[in-house]
Parts: sequence; structure tokens; C-alpha cells
Amino acid sequence: MTRVRLYPSGKEVDVTPGDTVLAALEKAGYALPNNCRAGACGECKVRVRSGEFDQGMVLDMALSQEERNEGYGLMCMAKPLGEVLEIEWGTEDAKPKLFPPRENVRCVVVDRIERTPRIVELRIRPVGDTLRYWPGQYVQLTNIERTIPPRSYSIANAPSNNGEIILQITRVPEGATSNWVHDSLHPGSMLSLSGPYGTFIGDPATDAPVLCLAAGTGLAPILALTDAALRRGFNKPVHLMFSAQTEADIYDRGLLELWNLRHRRFKFIPTLTREQKEGMLHGRIPQLLAQQYPDLSGHAIYIAGSPEFVTDCMSAAKALGARDEMIHTEGFFDQALPEVPAGERLMGGH
Repeated sequence: MTRVRLYPSGKEVDVTPGDTVLAALEKAGYALPNNCRAGACGECKVRVRSGEFDQGMVLDMALSQEERNEGYGLMCMAKPLGEVLEIEWGTEDAKPKLFPPRENVRCVVVDRIERTPRIVELRIRPVGDTLRYWPGQYVQLTNIERTIPPRSYSIANAPSNNGEIILQITRVPEGATSNWVHDSLHPGSMLSLSGPYGTFIGDPATDAPVLCLAAGTGLAPILALTDAALRRGFNKPVHLMFSAQTEADIYDRGLLELWNLRHRRFKFIPTLTREQKEGMLHGRIPQLLAQQYPDLSGHAIYIAGSPEFVTDCMSAAKALGARDEMIHTEGFFDQALPEVPAGERLMGGH
């Protein structure tokens, strides 16, 4: 059996005859960056340390002759020829390397959607080069003149071919930035992004069932992580419990219901805290967790929301057997808190 070995972790992945390196890594759960999957964009370019491979037909603009001479290849087209192909990818624990942040990236709002009376969704595209990021990361947003306080918002979609970034922003009564977003930004508006930041990207090589717990706009990074997992055909169950006050507060419901219908392993579980509706759970997720998942010892858990929500969900998950190393969290501070940088996240579990 042909294998791909990751350096520096030493992790190995079996390659089915005829598969590319990218396909083999994705089947094993590794999230190697890619875009065109046809040897034209260069997103999946990595250095090959040892072993032989058939590069296939790729464009020179995606992989120059100089890069080929230095040992680089495009993994979307590369097929191993020998017993072992060793490539430089990831860190010592086989997690993906983070992309270096960029500052003051000029962007334009291409669409604006009122998700709820308090949550607006912005669809943004950089004017120049796309912003490379991992699902689950966040960016800082401000105006071009930088007179609006920069605030951090999670990206709500996995990377796409057109470079679009989706942000879902709650209006905070005393939040200068959120009020500027809600009152002043429309399609065609310019703004500035810096990033990506954060390590809420989980373990791409996990082979455990995944349970996501979210409240409010904590749903945003969970959407990005789920989107990425479903796109690459993650073959374990992915369940998402979302806490809302009322049914009207369940935003992006159409997308979540589509995933329910399209992906057999995905399950969306809405919960309501301030009203009761037929077919929906009532109560806070930490109190509902045991009746839904009495044993979480084998699950990977992803939690995003307010610090109180994250803390309570962590405690409930641990009481049901969830292991510390399998819990990934991100807490959102209220922008109105003066002693804490607005939009700052609490991160742990890695």
C-alpha cells in the first residue's frame, strides 16, 4: 500500500490506487488548502521531502519550473509512485499551520442580509488578493480611515473560490462598531479587514463523531467548521445544537435544514429558551445535553458563544465523559465591556 507521510509529525495516510495526495489526505480528515482541484491555482502547493510522484498536467503559473526544481508539487494532481511520499505539511501534532495575518485588507460589501432584528450578515470580498484562512478563525473589522474601533468577528463560511467572507454581526447597544455596521454599511461600502486570527480550527484529523454547541452569533464559526467538514465528505456524524431565545432567533435556518436533507450524517437540533414550539427542545443546552447524549466520551466537542454559555456547556460535556483534549471552545465577550477589548475571544481546548 502506498502511503503519504506528513512532516514533521510523522503521521501516515494510506493512498488508494488512483487517488491524488489531496484526495487521500481528505479521506483521512486532513484539511489541506485547495481551491480549483485542477492544477491551476496553486493553493495546494507543498514541498515534497522524499519519494516520487506523477505531477500530472498543471499550469506553469500555479507551479513554476523553479518551484518544481525545489521539490514543490500541487497535491490536487500529484499521485504517489513509490511506497512512501513524504511531504511538508502541518505541525508536530499534525495540526495545520496557520496562515500569516495580513493587515488593512481593503474589502467591499457585496451583499447584506438582515438575519434577525439584531443580526446582520455581511458578504465581503477583498479588492485584491483573497484572504487565506482556516474555518473557525476570525478577522478584525474597521472602516478604511480606521476611525471606527476595530472589532473581531468570526468568519461564518469555509474558504470559497471567489474569496467571499461572511460575517454575522449582532447590534450591541453601546457598541460603536456594531452600530456603524448596522447603520452605515450596505452593498458597495468599503471597509478594512485584518487577519486571520485564532486557533478555533479543531483537529482536522479527528475520526470521532462531532458535536457542535452554539448560541447567538457563536453559530458563525460553527457554520464555517461544519461547512468545511461536509464539503470534504467527513464520514462521521456531525450534530449541531443551537440555542436561541425564540424561533425567530434561529437564523440561517434554511441552510441548516438543507444540510439536514443533503447530508445523512448531519443533524441540526434547535433549542429554545424563552418559548415552546412543537418539534423543538425547550431549555438551555447544558441542561438538555444529558438526555440527548448520555455518553460523550468518544466525541469531539466544539463550543462557541458567550463565556457563560461556553463554561456551562464545557462542564456539562465533561460530566458526560467528554475528554479535555477533545473539547474546543471559543467565547465571545460583549462589546460593551470597557475593561475587555471588544470582540476578544476566549480560546482553549487545543
